[in-house]
This record gives sequence, C-alpha cells and structure tokens, in this order.
Amino acid sequence: MSASTLGSWGRAVRRALRETGCDAEALIREAGLDPAALDDPQARYPVAASRRLWALSVAATGDEAFGITAARHAEFTHFHALGVAVMASLSLRDAFERCARYLAVVSDAASLHLEDVPDALVVTIAPAAGEAAPSPEAIDAYATIFMRLSRGLLGRSFNPQALRLQRPEPRNAEPWLRMFRSPVHFAAEHNQLILPAERVDRPLESASPELAAANEAIAQRLLAAREQSDWGQRVQRLLAERLPQGDPGEAAIAEALHLSLRSLQRKLAEQGTRYGELLQQTREALARQYLAEGRHSVSEIAYLLGFGDASSFTRAFKRWTGTAPSQWR
Repeated sequence: MSASTLGSWGRAVRRALRETGCDAEALIREAGLDPAALDDPQARYPVAASRRLWALSVAATGDEAFGITAARHAEFTHFHALGVAVMASLSLRDAFERCARYLAVVSDAASLHLEDVPDALVVTIAPAAGEAAPSPEAIDAYATIFMRLSRGLLGRSFNPQALRLQRPEPRNAEPWLRMFRSPVHFAAEHNQLILPAERVDRPLESASPELAAANEAIAQRLLAAREQSDWGQRVQRLLAERLPQGDPGEAAIAEALHLSLRSLQRKLAEQGTRYGELLQQTREALARQYLAEGRHSVSEIAYLLGFGDASSFTRAFKRWTGTAPSQWR
C-alpha cells in the first residue's frame, strides 16, 4: 500500500532501542529504512517498513509492550503543527476532534473515530479505508500518545474508563495496566480508548484559540498537499468506496479524478505503480481487514471486494497469502 508515516515514530523507536542497548541503526536498515532520513522533520516512510521495524524491535528487545515504550520517547512537537494545535485546544474533546481531522498528517494508515455513549466518549483507532490493520505495537503507541495527551491537558491523575485492544493478551499485562491505570481488555472487537464524559468538555486553562487556529491552518495545508500529490492513495480510496459494485475499471477512476486515462497512467508510473497493482493491494488489504474483524462471511467479503463469487475471491486470496480465507481467519 502507499500509506506512509512521519519519521517522528521512527525517531521515537530509535531512541527506545538505543536506551535498551540495541543497535538501532542496524535494525532500522534491516526494516528497509535510511537511519539518516529519520532526522528530517518532513520525512515520511512507508507503513510496510514501519510494521517491519515494530516487529524487529519487539524481537530484539523481548519487550511485548515496545509500542508503549517507544511512545514515551515521542514529543508532541515531533508531530509538527498538529501537535501544537492539539495542545492549544479548548477542551479534550476539541483536541481529539483535531486529531481525528488531521491524523493523516502523521500517518494515513489509521483513522480516528469519536462516538458519544452514555457517560463516555469512545475514541476508536481503525485502519484507514483500503489499508491493512496497523501492527499491535503501532496501536499501543497511538493509545499511549493519546493517554499522554489527555494527562498533559487534564493533569497526571487523569485516567480513562477503560482501554480495549484487538491484540492478543500478552504474557504480562502489567505495562498496559501501569500506563493506563484502568481496565484493559485484550482480544477486543475494536481498538478503543474510553474517556469519562464529565472530563472531556471541561475548558482548559492551557487553551489558546489563536495558536490552535494558526497551526490547524498549517495542518490543513500539509494534508491538502499530501492528498493532491499521492495519486496512488487517491486511486485506492476510490477503489475502497466502489469495489462493492465491482471493479470500476481504470477509465472510470481516471474520470473520477478529472484526469485522462493516459494522464492517470503516467502519474501512477511516476510513483512506481499501476492500476492493476493498486487494485490487488486494495483488495488484499480490505480482505485481511474484513476477515480480522469477523463481521462478514467469506461470501459477503467477496461481494464487498467486487468479486463475482466466493470461489473467485478464495482463489485470489490463496494467490496473495498461500492459504484460504477461512484458514487465514
């Protein structure tokens, strides 16, 4: 997939690895990243490489909670204008609404959804449309940075009502319990941080509407520039929306993007990809997501991915993964 993440997370991982005595640069290179590029505040790197780096870091350190460990080394200023705007928000709800609007500035592999339920605000961390689920360590890191944000705005004594994680229960849950100081539910249906309703709308003494607005404008420009330049990702988003009606075809996607077919092909070639590859990648990522969620049958997933029948989907999934969808699930 074409999703990418700010180098900020890579720098946090590097600092955490160095603290444990690991050869951070060697692991970063093994993941397919350039260690020097992480020092560029504007640098982004592919999410696929990020997943490899998380996995290598867990293996090297033996730390199941490495996502929590790394997030302690992240600073809000590492997230550029979005970090400043969030810390200048009027309330905790205002801060999370900004995170939801502009999370793609930091990473376009995940999305944030807010829902009010009785006595709580539910913050759900989910894959972005057309993307594979983030690694468990990445979800742990997001949840930890959101917890640090909440305590930075409301005080160190602030605790959520609960944390729900899709990851399997670790051998030792103590790092999660120590960080969140609330019930932590593993193997959950969704990744969710549950925040007490009575705290999320309290006005914050640190609020600065002018500072928040100025930095939100910068975040808007960054997001707009990224969306305009990444044609592969724009194609994937359209595919994710239209696949339930079948493969829309390259010509229809070009028309939706207000491009000629030849112009779209040229832009994709400049990014080292083509329509067929993006179609396969989008289908595979969505297939893995739907199977992991467990809400759809194999036949329903085949329909959602634009296949003519379940057997066509099963054959394609075997080509991608070497196993049948039911076995993979």
